[in-house]
Amino acid sequence: MKNVLIIGSTGQIGSELTMKLRGIYGGDHIVAGYIPGAEPKGELAESGPSEIVDITNAQQIAQAVRKYHIDTIYNLAALLSAVAENKPQLAWKIGIGGLMNVLEVAREQHCAVFTPSSIGSFGPNTPKDGTPQDTLQQPKTMYGVTKVTGELLSNYYALKFGVDTRSVRFPGLISYVTPPGGGTTDYAVDIYYYAVQGKKFTCPIKAGTFMDMMYMPDALRGAIEIMEADPAKLKHRNSFNIASMSFDPEIIYNKIKEYIPGFEMVYDVDPLRQGIAESWPNRLDDTCARMEWGWKPEYDLDAMTRDMIEKLRVKFGIKQ
Repeated sequence: MKNVLIIGSTGQIGSELTMKLRGIYGGDHIVAGYIPGAEPKGELAESGPSEIVDITNAQQIAQAVRKYHIDTIYNLAALLSAVAENKPQLAWKIGIGGLMNVLEVAREQHCAVFTPSSIGSFGPNTPKDGTPQDTLQQPKTMYGVTKVTGELLSNYYALKFGVDTRSVRFPGLISYVTPPGGGTTDYAVDIYYYAVQGKKFTCPIKAGTFMDMMYMPDALRGAIEIMEADPAKLKHRNSFNIASMSFDPEIIYNKIKEYIPGFEMVYDVDPLRQGIAESWPNRLDDTCARMEWGWKPEYDLDAMTRDMIEKLRVKFGIKQ
């Protein structure tokens, strides 16, 4: 039975991953780490223990690990891409200074560590289509710089100190549970919220801009399955490409219109987000993840769209 500390448990991924892991291992075994001002609420607060764990405070991390006999840390603390461009020093402090704290505690306390990377770790010189597992990574954003550095730092701790570090490169993540948090791919979440509520959507990304996306249930499975994989089969560690679907704004718009025919969308391109999007791959090659630990997505665009619309209608109390 694992004892897991999730740092950043109230964020977009963290809140859902915490509940998913509690369903698997039992509530008492999954500790929701949070920072003051972002306390767990509702079911997240009631279903298991929580602890103040600021990733920039190594002592807090170590105390939580010792208190709950933690053997696995999910490090989800980060600023998302567009936010990080406006706060680059803070993005580095959290993304790399914080990761160093986690890795040091893991080295001392013998913990496994999951720290997600991203499609943002690639740059404009990376092959756009069928982006290989091992390829050129020269991102032009602070978010991307921290992700590449995080991959290298995690690999270093695995090779140098034997810390069991593992990771996946997340695409844009789409969820009906938590609202968008300032990422370049967040338009693909917002669009469903607007469509279900009968509002016209203003898209900040140009038509024809393809990016990898994934429905949150698949992302959660990926984060769990990589940590449960047989380490003897892992040729890579930090970080695996995982993929599910790739689309541009017109494709997702037209898919939603199949279910909500009156939905309208216009464009007002945000230069910051558009520039970031254009520096990222169109579609990742996730062959290594499939071969080394059996990765396989369950949702395509149509299945995700049907589920998102259904769940959001329930969330907002909208009858079809």
